[in-house]
Amino acid sequence: MGMHKKQILGKILLLICLTIVALVYIYPVFLMFMNSIKPFGEVVADAIALPKAPTFENVTYVVDKIKYGSLFLNNVEITLIGIAGIVAFASIAAYILDRNRGKLSSAIYTLIITPMLIPFQTIMITLLKAMNVIHLDQSKIGLGIQYWGFGIPMACFIFYNFMKTIPREIDESAHIDGASTFRTFVSVIFPLLKPVTVTVIVLDVMWIWNDFLLPLLMVNSSNKTKTLVLAAYTFVGQMNTKWQYAMCAMSLTVIPSIIAFIFLQKYIVEGVVAGAIKG
Repeated sequence: MGMHKKQILGKILLLICLTIVALVYIYPVFLMFMNSIKPFGEVVADAIALPKAPTFENVTYVVDKIKYGSLFLNNVEITLIGIAGIVAFASIAAYILDRNRGKLSSAIYTLIITPMLIPFQTIMITLLKAMNVIHLDQSKIGLGIQYWGFGIPMACFIFYNFMKTIPREIDESAHIDGASTFRTFVSVIFPLLKPVTVTVIVLDVMWIWNDFLLPLLMVNSSNKTKTLVLAAYTFVGQMNTKWQYAMCAMSLTVIPSIIAFIFLQKYIVEGVVAGAIKG
């Protein structure tokens, strides 16, 4: 009985700690949403106070000012290009490396995942110059392609560990039926990767959709190529910052990614746990 009480007490303490941690992370987001419906005077007077006179005029102003619909489509296009390349190349690479174990494949795998250790800031100027030389700067397609290089290492790492849970006998059966290696991957293996694929998609959508620094370097010079995060930054000036509009713009930016995360979050846990069971 005493042990049972200790287990209950431990769970209660864990729940309290997790709640505190969650509140620490959620509170800044709550402040952002709250200040997005405040008049400028209230934001300046007390940013943490509840709104006395909530107004949704900020929303209509921001939507019209930044041309939200157009920039939303920019975000969708860039994100789709980035996700498609990351999932396709990372999953194929993980499959080939896992099914051809050896010193060479181990070296290639290490080479693929090593860029995860390199901070983006150390190569951003070189990258900007390289994209300028091959005329992929100031391009939504070019920006989407660049996310392949930054996203594939982590995605390959996740796919590779999950691939260990898929028996090789499945490949052998497909080959006996006359399927090529590529057909085996597309028709047999890839459908089995659904949990981890959704995990990669959700994580990378959150990253690409809300990224600031890379779009700032690559597509910030034209409204035709800007992203929502960059548009929100236009309300922040050196001499004067329209905080209510900046908060509102950021709220409108993150809402789609939050919604996507809420609906797909269970797959993140499934994918990560499944990849760790036999790995």
